[in-house]
Amino acid sequence: MVATTQRFTLAKYLAYDDGTDRRYELVNGELVEMPSESDLNNAIAIFLLLTFAQIVPGQLLRRGTEVAVSGARATVRVPDLLVLSEELEAALSGANRSIVMMDMPPPVLAVELVSPGKENEDRDYRYKRSEYGARGIAEYWIVDPAQAQVTVLTLVDGLYEEAIFQADERLVSPTFPTLELTAKQVLQAGKP
Repeated sequence: MVATTQRFTLAKYLAYDDGTDRRYELVNGELVEMPSESDLNNAIAIFLLLTFAQIVPGQLLRRGTEVAVSGARATVRVPDLLVLSEELEAALSGANRSIVMMDMPPPVLAVELVSPGKENEDRDYRYKRSEYGARGIAEYWIVDPAQAQVTVLTLVDGLYEEAIFQADERLVSPTFPTLELTAKQVLQAGKP
């Protein structure tokens, strides 16, 4: 990942266009280029999107939607998958840009797919965990192919409680109790 040394405000970030199709997150005021997804991570994200489409209305599902989170300086994250509440979907309706601002309701679920490397692990397991918790996101999933596990974090009294699932263990989601999915199915993107 490449970071700039220039500090951005949220307004400057929202107006930024470098004329390319590069993807960025804003991390404590620094513009950080996001690497391309691996084919496996992309397949997992699509598999989860299709799975959630069976239990929630399609208009509540998002890929590529930005989420403004609190921090010392402006921070905007781009989860691999979001499930919105109906209230949030209504707030985003008609917006020029698909970004969940601080004055909007939080998403119901954010899913991050961990890319290889300590920097990526720290970002998903540490920083986003605290940012998403502070933002009030009810459930946060960390899908980690390298560790062969799916971590489901559930927000309870302002802090995430963690449950780790591996192999044929069925994921337990308090937000989506009817979900019938194992860690193996997720990590293999639905392949038998």
